[in-house]
Amino acid sequence: MTTPYEPASEEDLATIEAQLGRIPRGVLGIGARCVCGNPTVVVTAPRLPNGTPFPTMYYLTHPAATSAMSTLEAQQLMVEMQNKLAEDPELQAAYQRAHEAYLADREAIEHVDELENITAGGMPTRVKCLHALAGHALAAGPGINPIGDWALEAASWSPQRCACAEPRSSVREAQ
Repeated sequence: MTTPYEPASEEDLATIEAQLGRIPRGVLGIGARCVCGNPTVVVTAPRLPNGTPFPTMYYLTHPAATSAMSTLEAQQLMVEMQNKLAEDPELQAAYQRAHEAYLADREAIEHVDELENITAGGMPTRVKCLHALAGHALAAGPGINPIGDWALEAASWSPQRCACAEPRSSVREAQ
């Protein structure tokens, strides 16, 4: 797997449940955290515990991050991104590589026949969900998913500025 993740603690799972407003499903670990240490992206199993295939392996959970991506979608940034993708061969190639990296990450966890060559966010030819693309970009790091990186750069939210209602207790105690 090219994108490492750390196991989710009980505190992480409680935080994720509070972030989502529901019990999280299929959490394998934490793919990215905000500066205060709270989960921002969870790595979700390619097949949920009930057997359902789940293509969104990098799931954005941080409320401020999800709100920022929703705002960008409402402002039609995806249309601009889709137009740029249609006309820029370098962006197309980079987005194809992001798609391949995502597939490799998921295959390293589990092969799911129903998800063969399917990633998330519209990769590799469309821009469909900034939440999924930003989640991938945060978990994989800068330079892997160019559309996710673009969305994060355009967002009002940043993982470097804590916007958590409750900073992680262990981080508060360490400071």
